[in-house]
Amino acid sequence: MCGILGLLLHNPAGEAAAEICEGLSLLQHRGQDACGIVTCGSKGRFYQCKANGMVRDVFDSKSLSTLQGGMGIGHVRYPTAGSSAYSEAQPFYVNSPYGITFAHNGNLINTVELKHFLDADAHRHINTDSDSELLLNIFANNLQKTGKFRINEEDIFTAIGDMMVQAKGAYACVAMLAGFGIIAFRDPNGIRPVGMASRPTGYGGNDYLFTSESVVADAAGFSSFEDVKPGEAIIITRERVSRRHLVKTATFAPDIFEYVYFARPDSVLDGVSVYRSRMAMGEALAEEVKRVLAERNVTIDVVIPVPDTSRVAALELAQRLGISYREGFVKNRYVGRTFIMPGQQMRRKNVRKKLNAMALEFSGKNVLLVDDSIVRGTTSREIVQMAKDVGAKQVIFASCAPPIRHSNVYGIDMPSPYELVAHDRTEPEIANAIGADLVIFQTLPDLIRSVNQFNPSLKQFDCSVFSGEYVTGGVDAEYLRRLDSLRNENAKKKINSELGSVVLPNGQPAADAMNGVTEVAETAYPSCNGPMNGADETIGLHNTWTATPPNELATRNLIS
Repeated sequence: MCGILGLLLHNPAGEAAAEICEGLSLLQHRGQDACGIVTCGSKGRFYQCKANGMVRDVFDSKSLSTLQGGMGIGHVRYPTAGSSAYSEAQPFYVNSPYGITFAHNGNLINTVELKHFLDADAHRHINTDSDSELLLNIFANNLQKTGKFRINEEDIFTAIGDMMVQAKGAYACVAMLAGFGIIAFRDPNGIRPVGMASRPTGYGGNDYLFTSESVVADAAGFSSFEDVKPGEAIIITRERVSRRHLVKTATFAPDIFEYVYFARPDSVLDGVSVYRSRMAMGEALAEEVKRVLAERNVTIDVVIPVPDTSRVAALELAQRLGISYREGFVKNRYVGRTFIMPGQQMRRKNVRKKLNAMALEFSGKNVLLVDDSIVRGTTSREIVQMAKDVGAKQVIFASCAPPIRHSNVYGIDMPSPYELVAHDRTEPEIANAIGADLVIFQTLPDLIRSVNQFNPSLKQFDCSVFSGEYVTGGVDAEYLRRLDSLRNENAKKKINSELGSVVLPNGQPAADAMNGVTEVAETAYPSCNGPMNGADETIGLHNTWTATPPNELATRNLIS
């Protein structure tokens, strides 16, 4: 899961970088592995800064001052396909044709075919394992076919329309053409979110924004936020806004997990308030909890949410049941979201750093813990144990989502069913696995009603992690096997373990240079041929982050 953003200021002499940086910080919950910004200044020149790390660590006043120009795009990433290498920080760039930068949220399901086409037919070199680079090169190849000295909106629409036929899967993308404008488009199923907003400048004309979530528009003073439609592309220049549906819309099926977990509660996605949908999830879950507790003759003394995503639902559930709601866990806000941390061991270690249980709310009580979902069970198991360690008599665990038993192939890091605690387990077995006395799950029909009651035009959602049914088609056992080998924890560990034998050009072991971080600069990354995107300042775009002096990087805790 990633966050994408594009900004075009009406004033070409304006500075877009600072606003893009602020917007990315508001999307930080969507990815904490890497981030990047590319801006476009005078004469169509691109300026780039990207690296592994949080927005606050990668960008400071000095790096932002090097990002010149009144339009740009940005990206925050956490790894799904490919690896966590710095080479895969976005936006990506190709110089031909016309100069294109590109940021993508989602995951493609026909990467093997696309790689073969780009190699054998288009003769375009792919330098990373990221499917985002594939998508960019398909787009670039389609533009190349025009053979024109200068292109127009019609050419761009044609190129994107052809790309939508070629690429299968989930994608919400923003792109920027040098000296031309910014572009956003969304896959024909609308699985991943992206929207557009505008802001009057006060001296004629508007500034325009593309963003994964509406909260960015709200914070930056943009209005008239609207979602990019499935199969639609929007092109914005300083002269006009052009938009077009490019392919016949397939089944419109946004990912329901956006509402369960990923999106901020103050965002509105596809006409549905995330906050209101989570309230409705709490209402529906209350009925299921009431039914199960009556069957088991169990009483609850207190409802306690697992911070932060489940708070809205837990409060609504407690009010419906007439049971006290208490904040039993205190959260350390300086630890990232454990679900999107790469590595099972890292997730487990960080749960207790992230949360502390207050004994006075647990001791001697039957406690109903409410969480948005149970994925791997790592966090849930630690949280249940923390509750028991401070004296909880019974711990019942309620999930706002149904059991997650299947892989997600559209951009969420649920690579292997065998890593999912609910896979091939009954509910009593899940309870035993996480150490709870009882688990209660939301039903899938109730979850769907919790969202589409606020926008009845949403007839279907991608619920593949619950149902195993994939809206795009094309997902078979062989594809899932390949996906497992690419994305499961063992594959990531294997990639990272290879760094132990890697030596940097200065003779220093890569692992030592990165102080335990398991990714290094592209020149030391063993699985690729040649320098990576932006790694060598003579190849691709000059990266102002790599040009930062080592002592300054150490001060910012980016290297030791």
